Amino acid sequence: MDPDLSPSFWLASLSREARRPLDGDTTADVAVCGGGYTGLWTAYYLASLDPSLRIVVLEASYCGFGASGRNGGWCSGLFPVVMPGMSPALEDAVDEVGRVAAAEEIDCHYAKGGTISLVRTPAQLRRAVSTPGFVDADAARDICGATGVLGGVYSPHCAALHPARLVRGLAGATSRRGVVIHEGTRVLRTSPGRVVTDRGTVSAPVVVHALEAWRTTLPGYRRTVAPVYSLMIATEPLPAADWERIGLRRRETFTDERRLVIYGQRTADDRLAFGGRGAPYHFGSRIRPGYDRVPRVFEGLSRTLTELFDITPRITHRWGGPLGIPRDWTPSVGLRDDGLAWGGGYVGDGVAAANLAGRTLADLILSRTTDRTALPWVNHRSRPWEPEPARWLGINAALRRTMVLDRWDR
Repeated sequence: MDPDLSPSFWLASLSREARRPLDGDTTADVAVCGGGYTGLWTAYYLASLDPSLRIVVLEASYCGFGASGRNGGWCSGLFPVVMPGMSPALEDAVDEVGRVAAAEEIDCHYAKGGTISLVRTPAQLRRAVSTPGFVDADAARDICGATGVLGGVYSPHCAALHPARLVRGLAGATSRRGVVIHEGTRVLRTSPGRVVTDRGTVSAPVVVHALEAWRTTLPGYRRTVAPVYSLMIATEPLPAADWERIGLRRRETFTDERRLVIYGQRTADDRLAFGGRGAPYHFGSRIRPGYDRVPRVFEGLSRTLTELFDITPRITHRWGGPLGIPRDWTPSVGLRDDGLAWGGGYVGDGVAAANLAGRTLADLILSRTTDRTALPWVNHRSRPWEPEPARWLGINAALRRTMVLDRWDR
C-alpha cells in the first residue's frame, strides 16, 4: 500500500483479515459501539469475568481504524488534568497492558523504558526545575541526546509500543473469548436498549459508547467532545551511528516542555515516529479523511525533528487523525440508569487510560464494587462545548495563543 494512502505507519505495516458485518437484526446482553481500545478492552474484561454474556462489538470500518491504530504508541500514566487517585490507577494500567499482551501473546513491541520531557530553553527550565522527576542536563542527555538540553523531567511510568499491533491482537483475544465483532457496520444512532446501524439493529440492555472523537457523529452528541487533529511522521530506519548519539536505548518515549504538544518514540525497527498538534479544529466538529494530512504541519514536524536531533532523515510515512477533547479536558467513564455506558475523552493520552476504562466499565456493567468504580472520573459529566461559531473561534484562538507563547519562550 502507498504509505500516504494508509491511515498510519502502524497500520500500513500489518495485513488485515476482515470480519463480517452485521447481517440483520440481533440481540445481545451488551452492545459496544466502537472497535478501538476502549470498546475492545471493555468487551475483553466483560467476557473474562462472565463468559456467559452475549457481547457484540460494532465497528464502522475495522478494528483500530481510529485513534487506536494511529496514535504515538505511548502507553503512559499521564492524565490531562489532576484528579485524586487517578495517577496510581493509570500507572497500574501501563503494567496491565504489558501483562495482557504477554499473556495473550500479542507482539506489540511493548518496552517500558519510561518517558523524558526535555527542557531546552531558559523559560522551560524555570517552569520545570521544581517538577517531580526533574533531572539535570547530563542525566537528561544520557537518556535522549537532543540539541540544547538544559534538563528534563523523567517518569518511569510509560511504555513504547506498536499501537496497531496492540489493537489487532486485542481484537483477536476478545474474539477468542466469544465476543462477536462486526466490522464494516456503522452505528447510526443509539437509544436505551437499542443500537441502529446501517446493517441492522442490535437490541441490548447495555449499550456502550466507545467512539472517542467519532461520538460527535451520533445525533445528540455533537458537542460532547471536540475532534482536534494530531499529526505524525515516521522516518526511515536510522543508522546505528545516529542512535549512538540520540540514545533512547530503552526505547524511552520523548517530548519537551513547549506548550504545543510534541511526542515521539524509537520504534522497534529503529525509526523515529514523531507527532504533534498544530492542525486546526474544523467548523462543526467535522471529521473527514482529508483532515488527516496537513502539509504545513508535516513540514513543521520535519523541521522540529531536525532541530531536536540535527538529522535530516527521509520521511517515509505521514498521517493523522482526530482525538476527543471534552470541554473541561477531563476523560470519563460511566453507566447511566437506562443502560447507556461510555468511556473516552482522553485528550490524546488514551492508550493506558482506555485499558483502565475497559476494566472500570466491566465492573460497572456487572455491578461490581471495586477501587476502580470509586475513581473520580466515574460518572463525571463535562459540560457541552459551545455552539458554533463560538466553538470554532475559541479552539483555534487557543491554538494560535499556544504557538505565540512558545515563540516567546525561545
